[in-house]
Amino acid sequence: MQVQLIRHATLLLKVAGKTILVDPMLAPRFQYDPVAMSAGTNQRIPLVDLPFASAELPQLLASLDAVLLTHTHRDHWDAATQELLDRHLPILVQPADTETLRAQGFTNVLPVENQLDWEGIRLYRTGGQHGTGEIGQKMGTVSGFVVEADQVRLYIAGDTIWCPEVSAALDQYQPTAIVLNAGAAQFQVGDPITMTAAEVVQVAHYASQATVHAVHTETVNHCTEDRATTRAQIAQHDLTARVHVPADGEWLTL
Repeated sequence: MQVQLIRHATLLLKVAGKTILVDPMLAPRFQYDPVAMSAGTNQRIPLVDLPFASAELPQLLASLDAVLLTHTHRDHWDAATQELLDRHLPILVQPADTETLRAQGFTNVLPVENQLDWEGIRLYRTGGQHGTGEIGQKMGTVSGFVVEADQVRLYIAGDTIWCPEVSAALDQYQPTAIVLNAGAAQFQVGDPITMTAAEVVQVAHYASQATVHAVHTETVNHCTEDRATTRAQIAQHDLTARVHVPADGEWLTL
């Protein structure tokens, strides 16, 4: 199994002979208004461009066998992506987003209730909490997914903080590798709605059998922790051999 971090939470998976795009945000730099009431900067988003020339994007999209969505917030499923994708491409989603995708004109929406076997790949849907209290409730339903194939279990946690749903997924599925949405995204009120660097460390200690990859930084204005902050926490806890903060465009072999 190979995974490329494209940018933010957007991943490209090559698994069991299939190519799957995860949580795509494909707009060019500064395409959209910033996230309002952000605890971070007030810049337009994405803050950085894609890690390849725009002329290469059609080739990437033509290679896809499916898209996997943890949820449909615009930094995981943006307007540019919706315009670019083939409407008949399989879209693997949490049940809560099924009708949203169909209303957008996608004809092959495949909800994953608990488990789905698709083209030699087994998917398990996991829970999460996209923040705490009232903010967490307003963020709506979010999911993670365990992707199992090629003798590897990859846990893509999605937009969640460290919570009982995450520890339960780690206990149940014992993943080989974990992708965490870090960056400590936060509004001017309330707690972070994605994992802090300290929570990345906490996950790594809890799942001592797995390699951990922290993404979701330096792309959207409400993220308050950058790669350097995350790497410093990892180094402080002597976890650099097992916890990685990939660069945009970097490939990982699991």
